[in-house]
Amino acid sequence: MQYVSTRNKNQKCSAAQAIAQGLALDGGLLTPEVLPKLSPNGLKTMTDMSYQQRAVFVMGSYLDDFTASELSAYATRAYGPDKFDTKAVAPVRQLDDKTYCLELWHGPTCAFKDMALQMLPHLLSASLSKNEEQKTVCILVATSGDTGKAALEGFKDVDRTRILVFYPKDGVSDIQQLQMQTQEGENVGVCAVVGNFDDAQTGVKRLFSDAALRDTLAGRGYFFSSANSINWGRILPQIVYYISAYCDLLKEGKVQKGDPINVCVPTGNFGNILSAYYAKQMGVPIHKLICASNQNNVLTDFIKTGVYDRNRPFYNTMSPSMDILISSNLERMLFEFTERDDVAVKEYMSALATEGRYEVSEKVKKQLDKNFAAGCCGDAETQAMIAKIWKEKNYLIDTHTAVAFHVLEEYRRETGDDTPTVVVSTASPFKFCDNVLGALGVTDLAAGTDILDQLSKVTGEPVPAPLANLKGKEIRFQQVTEKENMSDRVLEMLQ
Repeated sequence: MQYVSTRNKNQKCSAAQAIAQGLALDGGLLTPEVLPKLSPNGLKTMTDMSYQQRAVFVMGSYLDDFTASELSAYATRAYGPDKFDTKAVAPVRQLDDKTYCLELWHGPTCAFKDMALQMLPHLLSASLSKNEEQKTVCILVATSGDTGKAALEGFKDVDRTRILVFYPKDGVSDIQQLQMQTQEGENVGVCAVVGNFDDAQTGVKRLFSDAALRDTLAGRGYFFSSANSINWGRILPQIVYYISAYCDLLKEGKVQKGDPINVCVPTGNFGNILSAYYAKQMGVPIHKLICASNQNNVLTDFIKTGVYDRNRPFYNTMSPSMDILISSNLERMLFEFTERDDVAVKEYMSALATEGRYEVSEKVKKQLDKNFAAGCCGDAETQAMIAKIWKEKNYLIDTHTAVAFHVLEEYRRETGDDTPTVVVSTASPFKFCDNVLGALGVTDLAAGTDILDQLSKVTGEPVPAPLANLKGKEIRFQQVTEKENMSDRVLEMLQ
């Protein structure tokens, strides 16, 4: 299978090249030339498979330059018991007759990014060999909180890789920051950026397009790639858990073959919900993709009006991984909804870059209305939902998952749609102890990592081992940079 740029369908490459490259040379996102379909019995075939086997089954249809045995070896290593604390890897938890929670935080960094970033290093290392690449790859990452730690953990001490993560200063939770600042590994680097996530993400994209910087680093034996969800190697493993969730519902008799479900996803950069759309295109009977946003509600407004406008205030919220106004992966959705009109996509992206807004055609708007619903909520509603789910379901959720539950509740009230719904739970509540405790009525908060034990004591829930292990770890990275100086940080790391 070939991969094409969303901005130029004539620019093609193999899967291995797409994964190694990360971003198309023209700034577009590399996307499969054709979206494969599951066979009529594909979902039934996977019901009795392990998560690892499902990953091989799904990913193999996109990666024809990788063998099944290669993918099987990667899946075994990525999703094994030394990485994930449950055999199910991505278990589906039933809350009531119509509501299920897909728990994606059982991996080594307690966030859904582990689902892709434990797989990506294996795909990337193999891609370098398949491409006969002699240089060392430098992974550049902009993070709104969870991607950074997951990427650092995934690429830690991986041969022929270096990784540098930029995160917004004062724009992530204390636990998220501590996870990154204490990261182990000889090939890793972490730096805070003065500004918000969009500043960090725009800065990383600028580094990718800096020809002079690329030439300098090539002379030193390096080339750039990405572990952000602009890299197809990030999106593909995320398709797996939506398909796996439906298979689990089938296996447990919660749905029958062909029964529709809704999926409610808290999302900022649009990669997570985009993966659900791809699962739908492959054959999972998803009725509505419900996009949940926090106060940075640019996606909600876009889905409802067809106008994407980032010219608005930026808010630092208690769900920081969604504090984003430029949702990169929306470009791949536009590519599909314009029937792969690369010229139209290029025009939309140009307007976004120059004017900060664009309005889609009526054809695209009809596709949005057909496939998506959207909603948003503020911090007060977020905390109220954490308290409600804990009180009514005895189930503890983090701030991002709470946004999704709030939006789902509003959607059901407004539409009357009682289709069984899978809510995507993207992070452990212990990554956001202060706000979760606040939601439960606790005002006197413990300092530092002691707050982990405080939340455990209040709720009776155990502290996840990866977070418990933060106690007493040495802080290695405290560097801060202005967004204009990010290239200097890259050059310093790659001497």
